[in-house]
Amino acid sequence: MKKEYSVVGTRIAGLDEKDKVLGNVIFADDFTLPGMLHGKVFRSTKASARIKRLDVSKAQELPGVVCVLSAEDVPNNESVKNVVGQTTEVGLLEAKHQVLARGRVRYWGEAIALVAAESLDIARDALKLIEVEYEELPAVFDPFEAMKPDAPKIHGNNNVIASWKLRKGDVEKGFAQADVVVENTYRTPRQEHAHIEPESGVAWVDDMGVINVRYAAQVIEHYRDIATVLGVPESRVRVIGTLIGGGFGGKEDVTVEVFLALMARKTGRPVKLTFTREEMGYARHKRHPYVLKYKTGATKEGKLVALEAQIVSDAGAYVYLSPWVLIYSTVHSTGPYLIPNVKVDANSVLTNNIMTSAFRGFGGMQVVAAYEAQMDDLAEKLGMDPLELRRKNFLKKGDVTASYQEITSEVWLEKCAQAALDALGQKSKGGKIKKVGRGLACAWQSYGRMTYLHDTSNCWVNLEMDGSAVVRTGIPDLGGGQRESVRAIAAEVLGLNIEEIHVISTDSQVTPLSGTVTATRALYMSGNATKLAAENVKKVITGKASEILSVAPEKLDLKDHTVYVVDDPKKRIPLVDAIKQCYFEGKIPQSLATFRAPFTEPISSDVIKDPVFPDFTFGAQAAEVEVDIETGEVKVLKWATAYDIGQAINVNRVEGQMEGGVAQGLGFGLMEDYLEVDGVPWTWNFHDYIIPTSKDVPDIKSIVLESGSGKGPFGAKGIGEPAISAAGPAAANAVKDAIGVRVTHLPVTAERIFFALR
Repeated sequence: MKKEYSVVGTRIAGLDEKDKVLGNVIFADDFTLPGMLHGKVFRSTKASARIKRLDVSKAQELPGVVCVLSAEDVPNNESVKNVVGQTTEVGLLEAKHQVLARGRVRYWGEAIALVAAESLDIARDALKLIEVEYEELPAVFDPFEAMKPDAPKIHGNNNVIASWKLRKGDVEKGFAQADVVVENTYRTPRQEHAHIEPESGVAWVDDMGVINVRYAAQVIEHYRDIATVLGVPESRVRVIGTLIGGGFGGKEDVTVEVFLALMARKTGRPVKLTFTREEMGYARHKRHPYVLKYKTGATKEGKLVALEAQIVSDAGAYVYLSPWVLIYSTVHSTGPYLIPNVKVDANSVLTNNIMTSAFRGFGGMQVVAAYEAQMDDLAEKLGMDPLELRRKNFLKKGDVTASYQEITSEVWLEKCAQAALDALGQKSKGGKIKKVGRGLACAWQSYGRMTYLHDTSNCWVNLEMDGSAVVRTGIPDLGGGQRESVRAIAAEVLGLNIEEIHVISTDSQVTPLSGTVTATRALYMSGNATKLAAENVKKVITGKASEILSVAPEKLDLKDHTVYVVDDPKKRIPLVDAIKQCYFEGKIPQSLATFRAPFTEPISSDVIKDPVFPDFTFGAQAAEVEVDIETGEVKVLKWATAYDIGQAINVNRVEGQMEGGVAQGLGFGLMEDYLEVDGVPWTWNFHDYIIPTSKDVPDIKSIVLESGSGKGPFGAKGIGEPAISAAGPAAANAVKDAIGVRVTHLPVTAERIFFALR
């Protein structure tokens, strides 16, 4: 029987909803300081070249220009170590990224110099006065060409920066048992994060000599990167996070913060830097494009017997998080299915394209496009219903995956898939020209960072004298309601109304460090830390109340500002009485708690054969589309998404994540395609890069299932990233159902449909 909660699992109004609607939120770019300078970045217009000459003298002499910085002005130009894992040591590899290009550039748009001036117009004019002379170098833009021994080397002696494998059973024997084999090669696109808010911030040096950087960040722990680059103690850098107008991984890696700190320290004045929409388009990382060659075998009864896959991702010009993204792809490459014989080889390769890194779904998304297309095509060959084929092969609790990890939580895939299909209702009628099709896609996605990273999160909770509470947590609010979640958790444990909880977040020198808002880890990590801290505070209160009521502490609970005996609710005392007595005796009801995720040993081999993630979220999405077979145009008619999220903390936010995941995933599957030609970006603005609008997204039916089996607080599972993974493949399968032809290159655009039909 599902446990009922007072606050958890309800629909909680957002702290910032009204202000966001009214435009009252002070986002990063809205913040100003007296005497503030404006920064701009001078960037490369070559994809691979040696910098023969860089002359900034004319820019420096322009009236109103306060400083021009190049690589020679950066104390430590290569950021070599970031302890929280962004642009850093990954498995067997240490990743380095140049702050400003020294000697050569490796992609079109790479930062070469910084300008700080009295006005934005002057800073823009100064960029035009910077003179640079290039000697073009050989370049490579195709990852398969880049893997060849004689290919131009982007860094070092090998363009292959990561290789991971899965090995389970005997694939050759497995395929010998197969009655049906499906083999295809799939391609997925680069994808732009397309968040509304640009990367932006303001930096200043305070009267204590501390470098303050206030900016939109998914990772406030980047203060350590700033300190490394500037060569100062970490205690001399403070990062203050803001409410974020979208990130999706685009604000996970270092963006403006190091540039800002360099200019503020050099000038001694506040400096603002905001990327333009163009810079967001061509100078910031994207989702990795993948090539996925899949071969899947099944018996005539529909049991999967073998999977062989080769996966190649384009990392672009710098390593960033590509090796980690590839680990996620490799582990998730089998789909949420039990397959006895598996052989997967995955490689991530450097090219002279724009770098690729974190994006919602983090490598788990691209592989869904392959394994779910394979499932539909297998079902077609077998003459079997697509859900029935999946039902025969779904993972179950207790199963061991191809990466040798036991599934320890519930796997409600059948419930999710059936619920999503049922929610579509009666199928719409098509015609001779406009064909209607339906598609289903099931997916699994980890939540929480990889266990060998030894992830931790901290939270501080304090009860005030009047019974209200303060929660301090470093976790940024990415728009997913991270602050509301910890608020609800503290309120539930302490028996308070949610309005009585105040959350202070996102300040590296004021709030306990809580880690990144990435990897669908925020609720899992910070939520559990908050619950631990609140429970510690509760113990202090019930311990004191037990003395007053002469009842054992474990027989007491907190609700409605009272401490009461569970078996005799009339026997109670006001909460404030217990609090005041605690304060009087010096037993302050406060706690700093640390939640530690499961720890495992580092990955020591390229064959993944140990548990990698804490747990997985399972779900399904179903789509109905109408395809014009004369033009290839696709119209999405209906959509349903269903996930087991363990336990909803805030139902509003869960549904918001699910709906947002559909919209973004639909773009990945049908519309969005970031194009580069010989390293030159072609689709870096929203005129050429097409994203879904309200006219493209249908009404979405979000079905929230709760098994209570997750590793998060109160049995919750993460939903932020899982919500996107199945969307694009569901749309692609619906198109295949409508037209009878598989388009293997995402996005499934009108043009690709048109030519596939002919």
